[in-house]
Amino acid sequence: MSAPERIPPRSVTSAELLAEGELTVRGRIRDASNAALFCRVALDGQEATCVYKPVAGERPLWDFPDGTLAGREVAAYEVSEATGWGLVPPTVLRDGPYGEGMCQVWVEANPETELLALVDGEEPGHGWKAVGFAEVGEGRTALLVHADDERLRRLAVLDAVINNADRKGGHLLPTADGRLYGIDHGVTFNVENKLRTLLWGWAGEALPPETVDVLKGLKDALGEGGALGVRLAELITQAEVDATHARVDALLTSGKHPEPSGQWPAIPWPPV
Repeated sequence: MSAPERIPPRSVTSAELLAEGELTVRGRIRDASNAALFCRVALDGQEATCVYKPVAGERPLWDFPDGTLAGREVAAYEVSEATGWGLVPPTVLRDGPYGEGMCQVWVEANPETELLALVDGEEPGHGWKAVGFAEVGEGRTALLVHADDERLRRLAVLDAVINNADRKGGHLLPTADGRLYGIDHGVTFNVENKLRTLLWGWAGEALPPETVDVLKGLKDALGEGGALGVRLAELITQAEVDATHARVDALLTSGKHPEPSGQWPAIPWPPV
């Protein structure tokens, strides 16, 4: 009698693991502004660490409807995936131990990669882009700079598309394998211009040709019947989807990175 045929375990994608796996809370991330829980998720013999942010733990904001931040985090992931740049870790909306919430793959940052710095003088130096001057104590100021890095430039474009109101230094996660991820996208997709970021170094500069091609693809995907527009409408309001489409149009029309509007603080506080 022959031995029974072994059925190999099915391959599980990160999104499936997050959405369908058993979620076990291991601890709380204390410095998060909303409830953020460090978890393990397991499915069919595969495991990963992740962050789970239940809607019930969201703090009310005056300029965003209550209970919508988790959906905005997932919407940011969907736009990132549509660009092909993969700048946001896999993120899903799912039920968990404390109700519905956002679940995102945990990314371990490489502390040796320097993306932000404070420098003396008025020029950023080779390989860096100036953001602005910052007080550093005792009446001194220093020039805040970020790396002139193509990965950061793509992230700056993504932030302009999703209208990110809170791109801080601590939300930038470079990894040891050379990837860069952005996290914490709860305050995005507002219909009003709220772009606040540390990545102003390319403000007013022409968009790279590759970026223009990506934006054209987003425009099509957000248009009537487009897959991205349909998906976003499940996560944010139709008015917010339309505003996203309008921001993509505006970037294509100008052909340039946006500049601070002067009507809203351009840099988040605290910046890191």
